Amino acid sequence: MPRPRKCRRVCGLPAIDRFGPAGPGGDAEILMTVEEYECIRLLDWFGLTQEECAAQMQVSRPTVTAAYASARKKLAGMLVNGCGLAIRGGDYHVCRRACPRRSHLKEVSRMKIAVTYEDGQVFQHFGHTAQFKFYTVEDGKVTSSEVVDTQGSGHGALAGFLQAHGVDTLLCGGIGGGARTALAQAGIELYPGVSGNADSQVLALLAGTLSFQPDYLCAHHSHEHGEGHCHEGGCHEGGCHGA
Repeated sequence: MPRPRKCRRVCGLPAIDRFGPAGPGGDAEILMTVEEYECIRLLDWFGLTQEECAAQMQVSRPTVTAAYASARKKLAGMLVNGCGLAIRGGDYHVCRRACPRRSHLKEVSRMKIAVTYEDGQVFQHFGHTAQFKFYTVEDGKVTSSEVVDTQGSGHGALAGFLQAHGVDTLLCGGIGGGARTALAQAGIELYPGVSGNADSQVLALLAGTLSFQPDYLCAHHSHEHGEGHCHEGGCHEGGCHGA
């Protein structure tokens, strides 16, 4: 009787889950699983070792080695053959807590964190925030902070506003899909679905104990969803997604 596959833990879903060639090409599409994407993200983007990646995904190192080799082969096939790439499916669950991703990168000694801010709390509508609180972090500790007005910047301009201020990490409540994409393109790491005291949540992030919801969405965007309120997009912690 075959041994059941162990559900992999991933700490973030891709901001963009489908890619295609810009020029003329066929309709062929390569499918990459979410856990294969997670291996690429952790090993190639964050620079973890395979041992660290395995510990974070709660699997064995050989499992990471196999998933990583498969993911790299698929990326190569996409480039060489001009195919599309879709990221979906697999056997995984999404964790709700902040994993110690940046702490593994010894060369990253300085961070700048932004939090959507109102009266000391994490403001719950990213696109409507009137203020951010910025935190400068050196060697894992907050060395300074300041509250900055967004000066009326709307949804589309906020990612550029944060990038111009040197922000590399954002904590917020609800956020729309378009803003997620803009933040990803700006290279800003996102922790949505955060609530409570802003200072406390930043300290929790640095300690690796932040409670957040990776797929928390905001419906407060009339051009996408109509007027409404923020709602939980359904983090699937504890349940394994089937292929």
